Amino acid sequence: MRLTDFWERMEQALGTGYARSWAADVRLAELGGRTVTEALAAGEDTKAVWRAVWRELGLPAAER
Repeated sequence: MRLTDFWERMEQALGTGYARSWAADVRLAELGGRTVTEALAAGEDTKAVWRAVWRELGLPAAER
């Protein structure tokens, strides 16, 4: 998954104004206690990060 696709999904799930804030503030156990922003900066696969976000938010299967 391209990074631009990842951010589009984040904005669809959380809204344009909130997605990047949430990504910088919320720590996910599945990402080793890191934020989305930290995980992406560390080189984590965007698809793996998206799956962690998807599970955390309890999004529908269609958005996986």
